[in-house]
Amino acid sequence: MDADWPLVATRFALYIVLSGLFGLSAFSLYALRVGEQGAFALGSWLAALAVLALALSVVGLVLLAANMAGTPRWPIDVEAIKSLLVGTSIGTAWKVRMVSLAIAGTTGAFVAGRRWRVWLAAASAGLALAMLAWSGHGAMDEGAIGWVHLIADVLHLLAAGAWVGALLGLILLMSRRASRLDTAHLQLTHRALHGFGVAGTIIVGTIVITGLVNGWRLVGVRNITSLPAALYGQLLLVKLLLFGAMLGLASLNRFRLTPSLERSIADDHLAALAKLRLSLAIETACVVTILALVAWLGTLEPPTSAM
Repeated sequence: MDADWPLVATRFALYIVLSGLFGLSAFSLYALRVGEQGAFALGSWLAALAVLALALSVVGLVLLAANMAGTPRWPIDVEAIKSLLVGTSIGTAWKVRMVSLAIAGTTGAFVAGRRWRVWLAAASAGLALAMLAWSGHGAMDEGAIGWVHLIADVLHLLAAGAWVGALLGLILLMSRRASRLDTAHLQLTHRALHGFGVAGTIIVGTIVITGLVNGWRLVGVRNITSLPAALYGQLLLVKLLLFGAMLGLASLNRFRLTPSLERSIADDHLAALAKLRLSLAIETACVVTILALVAWLGTLEPPTSAM
């Protein structure tokens, strides 16, 4: 069966935008102090990402309704959309996501100097991101096992979103022109890198544990050896290889490049920054590719569905 590429592209864009919205707001809580959000115009970024996520959610709903009903994408099938919104858990999750995004965007636009607003924006954005689990494989099981799978998928999404948003925050901090890189900004950047290094341990642990649960439900132990024979398995293996590369880069950043930046703040910091920027660029390319693969995998039947 051919992939519905417009739907895959929209899912991919939603993963990117919602992860950035949640992860960037969370990053500003554990990596920045009160009043430091202006280092990369946090409020403007949160408001823009929320508006974009709202628009993508509308497009995604139209495409998903057409896909599930087997009708053309144009003209828009209003009845199929109504059925999806009223009669399914996917529709309920979509409505919760839209409300959450409205709160995150409104609150995010006025976060300057108000930490509680950042907390509210992060919580709302996290809820919006978590709602994607209901339109994926995480909602395919029933009963107690179904809840275990769904909760694991939600936590997987949140942990991945925290990583994506942190990368965005770090890139924004380090993209400042050399003429504006004073000692205070370099110290702030180092502290943010260190803060992400500590939070990253929790993020990686969550991704690994929830990934194992998802693998148990979607692949199954008996199907591991046959993964390379099917498209789903091939994409999953590429995703795992890229995740391994990200772990290696994250370790390099934490144990080599971040300490190197700290030592060079008062001296020649340009070389240390260049190495960090390159590492983050490669890590970001990996995570973008992973999210594209996840968007594609979500439209394919996992190995356990054939059992």
